[in-house]
Amino acid sequence: MELRCQQADLDQALHLVSRAVARRSTLPILSNVLLDATESALRLTATNLEIALSVSLPAEVRETGQLSVRADVFTDFVGSLPRQDVLLSAPSGTTDLRVTCGTSKARIPGIPAEDFPTIARIGDQPPTALVDTQALRDAVSQVVFAAATDDSRPVLSGVLLEFRGDELTLAAADGFRLSVRTLALQQPAATDLAIIVPAKALAELARVAGESEEALQLLVTPNRSQLLARSGRLEFLSRLIDGTFPEFRQIIPRQWKTRVTVDREAFLAAARRAKIFAQSNNEVVKLQFVPGDSELDPGSMVVSAHAADAGDAEDVLPARVEGPQATIAFNGRYLTDVLSVTKAAEITIEMTSSNAAGVFRPVGDETFLHVVMPMVIGTA
Repeated sequence: MELRCQQADLDQALHLVSRAVARRSTLPILSNVLLDATESALRLTATNLEIALSVSLPAEVRETGQLSVRADVFTDFVGSLPRQDVLLSAPSGTTDLRVTCGTSKARIPGIPAEDFPTIARIGDQPPTALVDTQALRDAVSQVVFAAATDDSRPVLSGVLLEFRGDELTLAAADGFRLSVRTLALQQPAATDLAIIVPAKALAELARVAGESEEALQLLVTPNRSQLLARSGRLEFLSRLIDGTFPEFRQIIPRQWKTRVTVDREAFLAAARRAKIFAQSNNEVVKLQFVPGDSELDPGSMVVSAHAADAGDAEDVLPARVEGPQATIAFNGRYLTDVLSVTKAAEITIEMTSSNAAGVFRPVGDETFLHVVMPMVIGTA
């Protein structure tokens, strides 16, 4: 193998694929990055067996070939080089990678490419769906935080991706809250199906693909065990979680008795202040909805928290309250989580009773909703 490429291109590609390198593994090969020199490009690939990342970069290839080397050493050395041409070569019959840039040289021992895991690629296969990269990135940010962080119920540690016609629905739940977001596909899905992607993997896909301006191609393998994604020179692979996601639409309350509309930023600021005191009382933040007595006084929302050892805090926010006066309590972190990922100027909260789930909806945006189970007010 022998090729020449730009240091900036190589450095950027290495930092991208390094996100998939296994940090702690008993298999040395998973700490490596695979170099695959084809006729006109260099492809770098890394995997931890949960996800895989591949990036192609332009290169002047004099001799094709493959080799894997330690990702950390190779990445750090390339990052230290000046922005000049980098010559990579592996003499025939050896597994050593030679790196030359200006007056700098290095030799990095490698492992034969045959030992590197086989990574599936989209190739010429028609994708299952085509989605705007930035739209998917925004959608993922609004649901992934609601996934469970433990593996006691594996399906809840993932995010449901449901393809139906020209619409993609993402849903995540951890048993205490549910986040649902829909977005339009750029073309109808090849088939209607539902898959569960590990939350961490989906967040990683959104992070790395967000740097591309090209549409994101998504392909579910025929056995529905892997999700492949491609955008420009980047390719991504994730294993899928086997199981059945809960019927989340049945969890969403269909009616409400009290509904309040409030400024989102003011609510977020008040929730953050209340959370300071709620930390000493199981994170309980109480919301009181007080209807107004005229059109000039539509009502208010009181955000409060109390703890015997920390003290108490209270914010009174102007709000439009529909229905009778009501009180409900939520985990303060759950409040700040959902208020942080919505972009609307106002948000509505719908509830039926203090012991039933509350529904959060951004005003003017019907593509997103969030359901939260309440906490026992008696502890507040």
